[in-house]
Amino acid sequence: MAVQFILDELIPPIIRDSKWFMYLPMRLVLKDTTHDFMSFKNSVFSIDTKEFGNLYERTAHVGALQGDTDLNEASIEEILGSVVGHTVLEVGCGRGYLAGLLAARGLDVTCCDIVLGDGVAQKYPDVTFVEGNIQKLPFDDDSFDIVVSTHTLEHVQDLPGAIAELRRIAKQQLIVVVPRQRPYRYTFNLHTQYFPYRWSIEGAFGYRPNATIKNLGDWFYLEDMAASSVLSQ
Repeated sequence: MAVQFILDELIPPIIRDSKWFMYLPMRLVLKDTTHDFMSFKNSVFSIDTKEFGNLYERTAHVGALQGDTDLNEASIEEILGSVVGHTVLEVGCGRGYLAGLLAARGLDVTCCDIVLGDGVAQKYPDVTFVEGNIQKLPFDDDSFDIVVSTHTLEHVQDLPGAIAELRRIAKQQLIVVVPRQRPYRYTFNLHTQYFPYRWSIEGAFGYRPNATIKNLGDWFYLEDMAASSVLSQ
């Protein structure tokens, strides 16, 4: 977080967007995947779904350097304190950490990700794991009481389509966490979408009087789907 703050807030954009400024630190951290990260934004919206998945599989070991989860403690506490209902789908489950916490509370948890890491299903035997893309989820409408997606929407190619899919399958609640990060040409992550401000969230989701948005270091978004259904009628 401290490094991101320095990069996002203290270094002028003309320097921050410079390949020559960013190459050395990215090479030190990303090593053999440096080219994938530095060229990512030039092609991300033109590659097909298969190549998109291959890219994430090829760079999965970099994400593992961050530990069990990208979530901060405040976001984890807010999610665990907010869930209602019994059936949960986590979209973009990563290494399964949050799914394990939800399952430990007696919830019926299903996880979906574009690439499932080796051993994640064995580590969390009480969780059902399904491979799938957030932009076309393999579930029926209103399939789960709660749909949770954390640190995932910032990676998608089609943001409106992904949000529509999350809403489609959520019966009671939609919970989303995304990072507060400014957009730059070169970043240490494969992000396609950026949410530096509260209005960035409202712009992506559309204004919903039944939605809660909190700044917890990252953005926490909770939408009451029952109220959304009433408002749309």
